[in-house]
Amino acid sequence: MLSYYLALALSSFRNSRALTALMVIAIGLGIAACMTTLTLFRALSGDPIPNKSARLLNVQIDARPALEQSSSPNPSYLLQLTRFDAEALLREARGQRQVMMTGAIIAVDPAGSGAPGSAALPPFMETGRWTSSDFFPMFEAPLLHGRSWSAAEDQGKARVAVIGRELALKLFGRSDALGQTLRLRDKDLQIIGVLDDWRPAPHYFDLTMGAYEHAAQVYAPLQTALDLDLPSAGDVNCWASSPVGDPRALNAPCAWLQYWVELESPAALPQYQSYLNRYAAEQHRAGRFEHPAVGRLSTVPDWLSQRQVVPSDVRLQLWLGFGFLLVCLSNTVGLLLAKCLRRSGEIGVRRALGASRRDIFSQFLVEAGVLGLAGGLLGLLLTWVGLAAIRLNPSAHAQLAQLDWTMLGITLASALGAALAAGLLPAWRACQVMPALQLKSQ
Repeated sequence: MLSYYLALALSSFRNSRALTALMVIAIGLGIAACMTTLTLFRALSGDPIPNKSARLLNVQIDARPALEQSSSPNPSYLLQLTRFDAEALLREARGQRQVMMTGAIIAVDPAGSGAPGSAALPPFMETGRWTSSDFFPMFEAPLLHGRSWSAAEDQGKARVAVIGRELALKLFGRSDALGQTLRLRDKDLQIIGVLDDWRPAPHYFDLTMGAYEHAAQVYAPLQTALDLDLPSAGDVNCWASSPVGDPRALNAPCAWLQYWVELESPAALPQYQSYLNRYAAEQHRAGRFEHPAVGRLSTVPDWLSQRQVVPSDVRLQLWLGFGFLLVCLSNTVGLLLAKCLRRSGEIGVRRALGASRRDIFSQFLVEAGVLGLAGGLLGLLLTWVGLAAIRLNPSAHAQLAQLDWTMLGITLASALGAALAAGLLPAWRACQVMPALQLKSQ
């Protein structure tokens, strides 16, 4: 019967081509507006590390004086830890893995790195990350060549580095740059690893460098960076009443390091929270904290929600897209009803020849489904065009607007489902046609 209903649908479309084109265009435009904004929202709000996001925790301890806290009581005011607290927590290592780190913007010297053709390549600025040794396994950064450094190398201030594949190609013309020298300003590091292309979105482990920026291209041990006085970048919050000399000094009253811990399972979170509270209480008794501070832990989803990383205009565009889809579906329902009324005579003849109400309902629902598939294909094309237009935007998150296979399937399924939903009322109206009245009026 399905082939028969499809033949009837095609015949109906040929008899009312203009009306059919209007319905396909309405569905296509609605689906395109909805799926373009949904694709962008999904790219910006997805879980960047779903297999461990519930046991990967951001750590905060508000070490500010009481006066500072009263002027800004929001606990999210401080995103980071002081160097003293970060190093203390790292030493005690109560998690499965733990990382303290900071971002950087550093000058790379191609000539000092021995890059081929370096005379034509002047020094340039590159993003970096100074971090402890657990960074790569904790955040699942994919190494293409070589290895990362060990905890012993970190504490020993080893002059080693891991670079991104993009930087390796730029400097040496090949991805395997192991053993090469990397000159940062006037300091030389040996390359022991090359990171594969990697762009976590959002850039959750350091939002101070931008929620949707590309991952860093230079990675080095934090203690090495401090020993060589390599610059860091990101937020630095100090609360001393007198001017602070070096905000990165061990006892400086400044929060500038991000600290993350990975637990064996989400069930270990209360235990780590208790440990963090005990640590804060000990620091209060020792006189470092003026007040009994409380540690704060946030899983990756909670952290992204607290920081509101998805731009507000993207959320607004998503709601507008759904609203436009509803308007298009309302128009489609009206056009289908008008078409149904025009075919009352045909429906009456089919009923008189033995077609049941269920047959009529199925026939019109199949027609709506065919319209939905046609509108979905048009919507898919328009969605691709819309995403291409978004990628022309200079904002950091625009390049994430990519239509993958999942969203392609969702687009077609949404178009079919929307058309079937729009066709329910016209199909029900068609099967209510009384054949006797229609035949009598003919």
